[in-house]
Amino acid sequence: MNSKDPVAELYREGRKQFIELVPDGGARLDALFHTAPALGELAVGVVYGHLHERPGLDPRLREAATFAAIVAAGMVGPPLSVHFKTGLASGLAPGEYTELLLQASAFTGFPRAVTTADQLNHLFADAGMVSPPARPPRAVVLAFCDTVRENHDHSPFPLPRAARDLLRKPHQLQATATAVDRVLVECYQAGQPAPRGVLQFRVEGEQIVAVTLFTPD
Repeated sequence: MNSKDPVAELYREGRKQFIELVPDGGARLDALFHTAPALGELAVGVVYGHLHERPGLDPRLREAATFAAIVAAGMVGPPLSVHFKTGLASGLAPGEYTELLLQASAFTGFPRAVTTADQLNHLFADAGMVSPPARPPRAVVLAFCDTVRENHDHSPFPLPRAARDLLRKPHQLQATATAVDRVLVECYQAGQPAPRGVLQFRVEGEQIVAVTLFTPD
């Protein structure tokens, strides 16, 4: 490859990025594009050398969008298996894959979604992952918040009083998963543009294992 060729440079950066995401990434790329190395140079350069470096999307959202596009296109071969791994490495939780598949099925049709589900069975098994997976961390946290909001005298996980007060009505909650085991919950007073406080939850499986409170005071 010509060192001054911009495509070659993108490929070098993309290959490096891919290997950081997938432990056996170099060997996988070499095997996949053994017959058509120029295609590998172009594809890896564009996807991992260029698109993955764009700042507009965080890695989790980028991989979620990619997975949905793969389902829509019916690409259940290498694209699905590759992005299953890179999605996990980027912080997607196993349960989020099943939610993404369910969401995509309404727009892509059940045949493609079912075909993807069958392939996911194999990918989960090959990765030694529990199937079906635990609920996504966001679902676990929202269920926890509902319990706290409905039961004023009990919390399924010990919380400081200030945190319990934030979770209870009339506060409005906005939950955002930020990593494979992290969820931020912003607590708003009705009509106020800024949250009164933010709770960071850490989730293992379907259990809350840590809660950190951040307040503007």
